[in-house]
Amino acid sequence: QLQLVESGGGLVQPGGSLRLSCKLDDAFSLRRYHVGWFRQAPGKEREGISCISGTDGWTSYTDSVRGRFTISKENAKNTVYLQMNSLTTEETSVYYCAARSRFITSEQYKCLTKEEYSYWGQGTQVTVST
Repeated sequence: QLQLVESGGGLVQPGGSLRLSCKLDDAFSLRRYHVGWFRQAPGKEREGISCISGTDGWTSYTDSVRGRFTISKENAKNTVYLQMNSLTTEETSVYYCAARSRFITSEQYKCLTKEEYSYWGQGTQVTVST
């Protein structure tokens, strides 16, 4: 069973930045997976915000974060990062990373869809507030 551990959440002021980390169990190579970042605010559905191919680094972003958030990976550490800049109060949520066996190229468009993922981390709270 693949395990993922998120870290890096916390309290940040509006306009501030945070970097989240998602560490995959070392028994499983990041190169074999797609990894996505999702968030869920109270009373709202979990939404996909970014994803990356562990094989070739292909990335995707939802419109609301494109240009402000950057997803990246470090295969040697089996870790995926999410750099979040210019955060707003509306982005206060629990942030989750998730993994699934790699998509074939023609299906990578599904990588922001939560139902496509088999493995989930426990989540990390991000609070944007003054």
